[in-house]
Amino acid sequence: MKIKQKLQQWKQYSKMSDLGIIARRKFFNNAFDGALTCAGIVSGIFIIFLNEPSTFESKDVLITGFATALAIGISGLWGAFLSEEAERKKKVFDLKKDMADVEDEHIDANHNIEKGNNKKKKKNKTILEKAENFATIVASLVDGGAPVLGSSLPLIPFFFGASLNLFHFIFSYVVLAGLLTYLGVFLGQISGGGRLRYALHLIIAGIVTLIVSALLGL
Repeated sequence: MKIKQKLQQWKQYSKMSDLGIIARRKFFNNAFDGALTCAGIVSGIFIIFLNEPSTFESKDVLITGFATALAIGISGLWGAFLSEEAERKKKVFDLKKDMADVEDEHIDANHNIEKGNNKKKKKNKTILEKAENFATIVASLVDGGAPVLGSSLPLIPFFFGASLNLFHFIFSYVVLAGLLTYLGVFLGQISGGGRLRYALHLIIAGIVTLIVSALLGL
């Protein structure tokens, strides 16, 4: 099958399964969760760093951060796949049951037309099943990949330099603020307006996370 045909098929599956809405929601929720999780980790290490500068090295932050990112990514992928698969199988099963009930009640004088319609319905149900399977896989990948992305980006500054210093944390917070701003703009585009409002809401959530982490450290 050609790439163009495959893409058209995937587009059809997405429309049939309402994948776009689900994927956008999962991407935002999980990327946001990942970003705030990383913010908590970085802030906790930052508090310890201020009290005992020689306690951690950059690699310790990276190991802790990426281990956490992979953990929530695997959790999201695994949990989303099982829940999506169960829900979509139920959706297909309920649809088949409803169609079977309608067919039982329907009496057609022309047996050949009825037989042809049944074949067509069977084909449509097969397409629906393929669409739901496709949506399950894509939604699961988004559910698992988004938190990994959100958790990993603020860790980029820690790749530069073996010894921790104040600039690692400052640049990490800058990346975090940029990520939260992007997610806010992303929400604003979905809603059709209010990009600045959503961005401010998410940045405030990040600030609250930092304050809570600082209070716990104190």
